[in-house]
Amino acid sequence: MPNIESAKKRVRSNAKKTNVNTLIISSMRTAIKKFEKEVKAGNKEEASNKLNIAIQRIDKAMSSGKIHKNKAARLKSRLTKMNNAM
Repeated sequence: MPNIESAKKRVRSNAKKTNVNTLIISSMRTAIKKFEKEVKAGNKEEASNKLNIAIQRIDKAMSSGKIHKNKAARLKSRLTKMNNAM
């Protein structure tokens, strides 16, 4: 445990940031998995709705710097291809 006040504050702020970052990334991954589940089931309408949600979550993660812009583009491209192949 740190002794200096600023180091204590840094520990607290890092814990908060870690929680937020984990939330953003996990919600993105969950949205992607839900979309893939709908594609596997063959539900076109539900899949397109889940695709929009997944793309929003990917864009949010990219804009806040949680994932790289190229990874975001790659994920969106793969998901769109899966949707179009249905």
